[in-house]
Order: sequence, then C-alpha cells, then structure tokens
Amino acid sequence: MTTAPIRTGIIGFGLAGRVFHAPFLATNPDFRLEVVATSSPERAADATSQHPGVAVVESPDALLARAADLDLVVLASPAHTHLEQGLAALEAGCAVVIDKPFVPTVSDAEQLIAAAERAGRPLVVFQNRRWDGDFLTVRRLVSSGALGRVHRFESTFERWGGPVRDRWQETTTIAQGAGITYDLGSHLVDQALQLFGPATLEQAELSVVRDGSVSDDDAFLSLRHDSGVRSHLIVSRAAAQSGPRFRVLGSEAAYTVYGLDGQEPALKEQRWPDSGGYGVTPEAEWGLVGVDGAGGSLVPVPTERGDYPAFYAGVAASILHGAPPPVDPRDALEVVRILERAHELSPVG
Repeated sequence: MTTAPIRTGIIGFGLAGRVFHAPFLATNPDFRLEVVATSSPERAADATSQHPGVAVVESPDALLARAADLDLVVLASPAHTHLEQGLAALEAGCAVVIDKPFVPTVSDAEQLIAAAERAGRPLVVFQNRRWDGDFLTVRRLVSSGALGRVHRFESTFERWGGPVRDRWQETTTIAQGAGITYDLGSHLVDQALQLFGPATLEQAELSVVRDGSVSDDDAFLSLRHDSGVRSHLIVSRAAAQSGPRFRVLGSEAAYTVYGLDGQEPALKEQRWPDSGGYGVTPEAEWGLVGVDGAGGSLVPVPTERGDYPAFYAGVAASILHGAPPPVDPRDALEVVRILERAHELSPVG
C-alpha cells in the first residue's frame, strides 16, 4: 500500500511539466516531487529553482531507471512517447498520469489500459479542463435545467500562434499525435462527452493554415450525441480573433461566455494554487444567461471557481485509498477514438 507523500517523477519540464503538473504536486502535501527528466539546461535550472531539492536527470530512461523508488510517474512528454514510457512505468509498479493528447491511436490507448489493469495501478489522463471555471459553470447550468432542453453546444478554443515554432507540437506529425485537433481538440471532445454523453463524429474539417506547418492548425468537428444534442467544436492556433468560448442553446434560454479560464496564465506567472484569488474569474468576464431580443433579458452569471488542484487531489485519493481516478482512462480512449476518426474523415498533409 502506497503511503503519503507519494514519491513522484515528471518526464518533461516544458509548458506541461513546469506549468500544469509541478505546481500541483508542490502544493499538495500528499505528493513529493523527487525527480524531473529534461535534457534542457534552462529547464533543469527552472526545476531546481522552483522546486529545491528535486533531482534532475537528462533523459526519460534515466528517470525510468529509478522508477522502483517512485510511486507515480507523470508523462509531460510528447504524445508519441506516451505508450513506451507509460508501459515502462506501469511495469515498474508506478501509477501513471499522462498529459493529453493521451496517445495517437485507439490501439495505443487499449494497450496502456490493459497494462494498468494487469499491474493494478492507476492510469489517469490529464483532462484538466474539466475543472475550468467556465466549464464548471456550463455543467451546473445544464444539470440544473436552467437552460431547458439543450439542443446545441458550441465550444471554441482558438489562439493566435503566429509563425510555426520549434516545438514538438508543431514539428512532429499527425501520426505522432501532433496537430491542433489532438492538442486542444482533446479538451473540447472530452468536455462535450462529459456534458452530453456518447457521440458519433458526423463531420470533420481539418486544415493546415500556416506556412511550414506539418500538422493541422485549424479544425471544426460536429458531434451527434446519443442524447440528441449536437456539439460544434472549433479549435485553432491561427485565429487572430476568437469567438465565444461557450455558447449553449436550450429550449428556455442560452448561455454565452467569452475568454479563457484564468488558471493557465496564473500558473505561468507562478501564481500557484495556494495564492490568493487562484481560480477566481472577475465579474467583468462572467457569461450571460437568458434570451436575446424583444421581451427577453440577459443576466450575468457568476463563473464557478476554477479548480485544477481537484485533479491531483483525485489522483492522490486513487493511489492512497483506491478511489476511482478523477479521469477514467476509458473516457480518454473514447476521446482518442473520435480524434482518430476526425483524421480519417478529413486527412491533411
């Protein structure tokens, strides 16, 4: 039986490892960050300055060689490495957290899930945007019936990426799990399935927009849920202006909200979960509920507090007490199934 603190290693200390994983391990007493794998001297320096006492090794293999002395391995590494690294960590007896994209193919996902079941260790995919404040607000409005019967869910996550940069998301191929559909699309598909249940992908439009890009950087997906709801999902890293983050249309009212959850920029500025105001959305950025036009009215609705720390609290409960993981890997498998199908319907390259 694993006891706290959970001895943890992180493979990769770029944006994912440095911003989206290490701060929650550092501020949750159930974890102790012991080792980070990165080949970058600059990122190694970041790791040791932000997390005094952490050991830094230069390769994933060097960290995995120490896996017998760890309880949890976090894969903040490129998607095409997740299968091999995840299998090695599970074989060593570690629980595993895998950043999204989970893996590029359904086959890879099934292999990892089977390995975790054989090992009897938790396998958890980092679908952290289930704990975005705006998404939590949508979930509350939908479940409470405030919008009536929802018939269309629109979710847009667009950024202005500028020219192609030298990072794995933009220099590796779609077959390796790169591209905007695997990246941001993983979040939007997961959120839609969580809200409205199983779905079939009916339409996909994937495009290469920027010069020099080797994978899709703009995409539209249309899902038809078994519940009857349609989800329209848009992702881009080539959008100079963005549409609403969410627009949810129901039989009684609609909800619209702009902007992105503030937890990511806070974490980039090292305003960690133990900082005052973490996860709070200013009133000026709240969304509106109601009916437009004559006889209608729109009312601001407070945005729920964003709560990424809940993910690692759930990981700790799963490792220490056998609780269900905060993200079931079979949920993540269904996301991969839809993303893989999107590339079949709209091949690019």
